Amino acid sequence: MKHEAFDELQQKLQLNFTRIKLLRQAFTHTSYVNEHKRGSVQDNERLEFLGDAVLQLLVSEYLYKTYPKRPEGELTRMRASVVCEPSLAHFAERLEFGQYVLLGRGEEQLGGRHRQALLADLFESFVGALYLDAGVEKTRQFLEQHMFPFIDSNNYGLLMKDAKSKLQERAQHAGLGAIEYRIIEERGPAHDREFVIEVVLDQTCYGVGIGRSKKEAEQRAAAEAWGKLAGHELRNI
Repeated sequence: MKHEAFDELQQKLQLNFTRIKLLRQAFTHTSYVNEHKRGSVQDNERLEFLGDAVLQLLVSEYLYKTYPKRPEGELTRMRASVVCEPSLAHFAERLEFGQYVLLGRGEEQLGGRHRQALLADLFESFVGALYLDAGVEKTRQFLEQHMFPFIDSNNYGLLMKDAKSKLQERAQHAGLGAIEYRIIEERGPAHDREFVIEVVLDQTCYGVGIGRSKKEAEQRAAAEAWGKLAGHELRNI
């Protein structure tokens, strides 16, 4: 993966790694290392181990604070449904992590870039790298934007409603008034258009999303806004 791809990924996620080697390691599969044994290339398995522990902690914290009346057994089942292979693979797919992973030729030919187990491991290794590079608070903020808005409290799994619907419910509950999505910028040629959209509640911008379509950009803006509102509520508990 070239540095341009890392820059693109960081811009997409609105992150800025100070140790770019950690980001590269997070996206380096063992099959790639096996084919490039020269040098000091490291795979992402150790970061995967760390990321799993970080996810267990932060998801537990989120569930504990968000659902104060739910018993331990119920919270455990909810956490297990979130920190599991299908769920983590889903989040990796949403963030298009598969297109950035470094694979060996054999794994590439077998479709590893789209394999559920590989994507789930990739999400864990990325979380581990982010934790080491930026700390627990930055990692929590990342999950508040990209994971927590999609947890379904009723079905112990991923939220079936989209981020815009979820934001609408939270805004109504908080009495923030109408939600407005505004196009900030349209860029790129017609065949490769990119939209930048902000979501505004009560005259305040709560989130910005970038996407290949207006709908995609609105969903990402809504997810960021939901995460900010949820994080604000949690910190006030």
